[in-house]
Amino acid sequence: MQRRILTADVVYNGLGTARAAGAVVLQGEGEAAQIIAVDSLERIRQRFPEAPITRVGFALSPPPVNAHTHLDLSRLPYFRGDYLSFIRHVIKSQQQRGLEAARDGLAELRRHGVRVVGDIVAREEVMTLLLSEPALSGVAYWEVIGPDPAEAERIFNETVAKVRAFRRLERPGGVRVGLSPHTPHTVSAPLLQKLTQFAHTDGLPLQIHVAETPFEAALHRTGMGPLAEFMRTFGASWQPSGLSPVGYLASLGVLEARPTLVHMVHVDEEDVRAVQRAGCAVIHCPRSNEALECGRFPWERYAKHGVDVALGTDSLGSAPDLSLEAELSAAAALHGSKASPLALVRAAVKGGYRALGLPPPRINRGDSASGLYIWRG
Repeated sequence: MQRRILTADVVYNGLGTARAAGAVVLQGEGEAAQIIAVDSLERIRQRFPEAPITRVGFALSPPPVNAHTHLDLSRLPYFRGDYLSFIRHVIKSQQQRGLEAARDGLAELRRHGVRVVGDIVAREEVMTLLLSEPALSGVAYWEVIGPDPAEAERIFNETVAKVRAFRRLERPGGVRVGLSPHTPHTVSAPLLQKLTQFAHTDGLPLQIHVAETPFEAALHRTGMGPLAEFMRTFGASWQPSGLSPVGYLASLGVLEARPTLVHMVHVDEEDVRAVQRAGCAVIHCPRSNEALECGRFPWERYAKHGVDVALGTDSLGSAPDLSLEAELSAAAALHGSKASPLALVRAAVKGGYRALGLPPPRINRGDSASGLYIWRG
């Protein structure tokens, strides 16, 4: 039976670290094609000297994960500018948010070959859509916002009722329901603690936006700065803890539930140590961070402490598309030699599955070639 060799700069089978200058040997054609070997190109050539070699692009791996999206913002006009102006942009564009926008976002994911996603959901109809999608897996995180402590009990009870109703729609192998307390400063401390305990006891994945902008640190430490002023325009009060945003979450016991932390740009060494000790994963959204002037994600600091990093596109409001290949390329350009191509591919695959609490797939001898993702790059 005919055999052929596919080679790329990076080959990752889903286990351990990725391999430079690797190769995959396929046997058969079309849907019947199977993987019969994964190894270095040099050893593959020795074992299969008669098989033709095709360089397919940048990388070969199991399917990647878009670990952080807002699919219901897919009709929002793309925005470049500071973070607070973007939030105003989202608030003004609420009529463009919803079910049809989420359908557009799903079509965009499919166009880029992504079938596993971590999505923040703010509409019940969007949650129903994601839970019913037959070719989609991952986590749909129900978003909760409630900065007023006096409203904590009411919002919590409503959230529990909705989430438990959503969970009755879950399907084996499909999308799971999770929780997303929006940020440490848009969810009051008592509500955040209640949601964390609920997630822990009911086995719900958590995802929280944290330390996205430099303004958050000032808000948490001193109660001052542009973010504090912005919140006051909406009548939201805030009592500073004197801690960093990550330190604040730790003080409330939130990190004990091992939430996945999104953005995490403005962190110090102690923040990263706390995240590592708790076993939390972090999601990097380089193009959104750049568009919204959020700053540079400290990749090397997370690598130093062995924190799992995943990649996400954020929404089409702050990224030009939902392509993980473009996201990875942006990360490579941003971090240069501090983030190797091998580490970036691992982040997009294994890091993404770990961030969503899913077992990472592997490509092994005897597997169908349909499970092989080709990064054209």
